[in-house]
Amino acid sequence: METAASVVTDSSTVTDSTVTDSSTDADSSAADSRLGFGKMEFGCMHYRRRCKIRAPCCNEIFYCRHCHNESNSGLHELCRRDVQRVICLVCDTEQPVAQVCSNCGVNMGEYFCDVCKFYDDDLGKGQFHCNDCGICRVGGKENFFHCQKCGSCYSDGLRDKHSCVEHSMRRHCPICYEYLFDSLKETRVLKCGHTIHEECYDEMLEHARYTCPICSKSVCDMSKYWRQLDEEIAATIMPEDYRYKVWILCNDCNKVSEVFFHIVGHKCGHCNSYNTRTTSPPAVPPQ
Repeated sequence: METAASVVTDSSTVTDSTVTDSSTDADSSAADSRLGFGKMEFGCMHYRRRCKIRAPCCNEIFYCRHCHNESNSGLHELCRRDVQRVICLVCDTEQPVAQVCSNCGVNMGEYFCDVCKFYDDDLGKGQFHCNDCGICRVGGKENFFHCQKCGSCYSDGLRDKHSCVEHSMRRHCPICYEYLFDSLKETRVLKCGHTIHEECYDEMLEHARYTCPICSKSVCDMSKYWRQLDEEIAATIMPEDYRYKVWILCNDCNKVSEVFFHIVGHKCGHCNSYNTRTTSPPAVPPQ
């Protein structure tokens, strides 16, 4: 009897627990459904999100800070950290910055950063917040490292393989002059360490510009072209009056050489580059 009673009691306990678990699972499923309602259905050309922001600088409402900045033609820009209030696009409730709407319970952004006041439903971008940069970036945190000297996050492929230039990303693109640090466009780190938009780099190559717009160093392997110049110079004999020597400064290795003048180009005596310029003779130290 005791055994039977014990069995019945145990069975009853299991049944009650099952009912409780089922109820909890149902509540959890309903909550998840509310959180995900409207995902990827709202937003602007910049981000998919379920809220708008109120810009504290002008008290107007926009989908994001980029929409704000574009609407006033750059007369003033919205600092992402200054945003204090948002408007849920599902229930139209204005409220303090938070991930979940205080009224209808939806996630206003699957990715949310309380530091940057940033929302985004598209998790495929691999968003992450870099404490050293102080802003959110995309591409997956595991694929990037922060270079302290350059002052920005770089792809892991550049770790110990790039030339550091102090605060190289906290500058304007030398082609389009857009600020690089928080630009939405892809950025390329050149061999010299300077940075430029990827699309600006491609356009530069299309116009046969193969040197950095800032320091004039070669941006790609030019050895094949240098060999072509070797052949052209060998086939082009300069007149007697032009057979004299000039001093040149190499833009690639920063060394000076004394070479014979030639109309086609001047080859560096140290690294064999033709990316050179004529200069005055080096100063002779006093005896």
